[in-house]
Amino acid sequence: MTSKAALRLLGFSLLLTFLVLVFGHTWTISQDLDIGMEGIPEGCTVILVGKDASTDGSVMVTHTADCGICDWTFRHIPAADHEPGAVRRIYHINQVRTWPPDVGQKWDMILEEGYTGFDIPQVPRTYAYVHGVFGYMNEHQLAFGESTVGCQRKMRNSTPTPKFDITMLTLLAMERCQTAREAIELMGGLSEKYGYGLDSGEMLAVADPREAWIFEIMPVGPLWTPDSGKPGAVWCAQRVPDDHVSFCPNESRIGEIDLEDQENFMASPNVISFAVEQKLYDPEKGEPFNWKKAYSPTQGSAADTQARRGRLWRLFDLVAPSAKLGAETPNMDLPFSVRPDEKLSLQDVIALMRDKYQGTSYDPAAGLRGGPFQNPNYYGGFQVEGERYNGARCVSVNKVEYTTVAVCRDWLPDPIGGVVWLSFGAQDTSCYMPIYAGTTRIPRSFSIGDHWHFDRESARWAFDYVDFHTQVVYSYAIEDVKTWQKQWEDGAIDRAPAIEKTALELHRQDPGLAVEFLTDYTNNYAEKVIDAWWDLGDRLLVKYNHFRIYDAEKRRSGALKVPEWWKKAVIEHDGLKPLKKEKRQP
Repeated sequence: MTSKAALRLLGFSLLLTFLVLVFGHTWTISQDLDIGMEGIPEGCTVILVGKDASTDGSVMVTHTADCGICDWTFRHIPAADHEPGAVRRIYHINQVRTWPPDVGQKWDMILEEGYTGFDIPQVPRTYAYVHGVFGYMNEHQLAFGESTVGCQRKMRNSTPTPKFDITMLTLLAMERCQTAREAIELMGGLSEKYGYGLDSGEMLAVADPREAWIFEIMPVGPLWTPDSGKPGAVWCAQRVPDDHVSFCPNESRIGEIDLEDQENFMASPNVISFAVEQKLYDPEKGEPFNWKKAYSPTQGSAADTQARRGRLWRLFDLVAPSAKLGAETPNMDLPFSVRPDEKLSLQDVIALMRDKYQGTSYDPAAGLRGGPFQNPNYYGGFQVEGERYNGARCVSVNKVEYTTVAVCRDWLPDPIGGVVWLSFGAQDTSCYMPIYAGTTRIPRSFSIGDHWHFDRESARWAFDYVDFHTQVVYSYAIEDVKTWQKQWEDGAIDRAPAIEKTALELHRQDPGLAVEFLTDYTNNYAEKVIDAWWDLGDRLLVKYNHFRIYDAEKRRSGALKVPEWWKKAVIEHDGLKPLKKEKRQP
């Protein structure tokens, strides 16, 4: 091994150690979830945009897979025809569990170890789709986002009796459904009949080119059996108004429901009766039934939790400041959805995904919290002398596996109209890449890799490589990253109309030609972005080596500047004394 190769190997080892120690330390497993204050899950953020709330008429839903140790791999599942009498195997899929790469990638191991022994009848044809931890979009532009919302403790069911978990439900919906309503009916019906469990309360953003829904599902306790004759889950869904935007940051979002309004609400038959049975709702009090108050009540606001529970308020305030929803408003009192002051573009939604409370008192990069280089990832809260100090829980956090923005458009054929914009790793240092609904394959590098083994063949590691080198001198390096994002991410968004025009012309000649064209484009562009991020990581390593700035073109180096306030803080904290001035001889 050459000395250069040895140094690079050492650098990779340090990278792995740093990521595990610094970014992995906040992960605590409880019911397979990232649990924050008061047992509230803090795993994912979802944004839903109705077609009349977007600048171009598209429906958009997002997902941030905030975990820190979960599988990040993506797969494309092709469409398939099935013989009469065929069955679909049902698997239990743990959202968190992974295996070492030398044993097998997650989805290979699920097929080996996750089979429940239970099958359901297969349908004649299953649709093509892409999935990560969950299904994200199929060939008919059915799209999902996910957020764990929790439920009343006595409702949980981790026994093997219920056959369906949230991941399995999304995969079946991807395979069998074309619209959001169909998906909700399928997932709800299967859960009622065969039971839902293992996961806690879950929310799915369910969208198609015409509408977006919030679907929430809860277990019904560990004593449920199919022989009971009762539904094996309780669920409810509410439609987001076309001209509204809604959000879900790990807390139940559906409040009062109107079951007679079938245009905007769907629910299991036990939606109210189960709450009465469990003494979670008393109709004798004369109050209307409220889904979240009964099944997943939470307390607090952005203000009284030091923004640990501030994402919901923050997103509402960003898109609709005219609503004047204060940070002190209890989250349970915030509206289901809101009409944005300005319609949102894809770039606007991506910006929301990258939000870190910039410009507010909750900004984690401000003052000493961010250090001399304004790093928003240092301060996560702590305890001193028995007192707890919360760090703001941002939409954009450093422990993200990947994030998605699914775009659905009804004026284009499905293979062209649906796009999943995927970024691996932390939003602020990554790059969103398009995967069209008509794509028949994705890069192999998307389907391999894990947190504990550096792998240059894995796409995710290219983005972690950049992220690692950005953390050191964040305020400097993030500007380099933004330049790369402007070139590659904004470049793809700006190029999309021309790509889609060509695809549409091909689709009119032969839909197969459009699918082939979009598949080639999706894969080629992704490979170019991945190569660019490896290159960017190398450049950052050179440019900010030894806490200096190395200008490769001019072959000069200079010192990094640190702010005066930080120097003064060091002087005060460490009790430093200035050098005595020497008296000059007359």
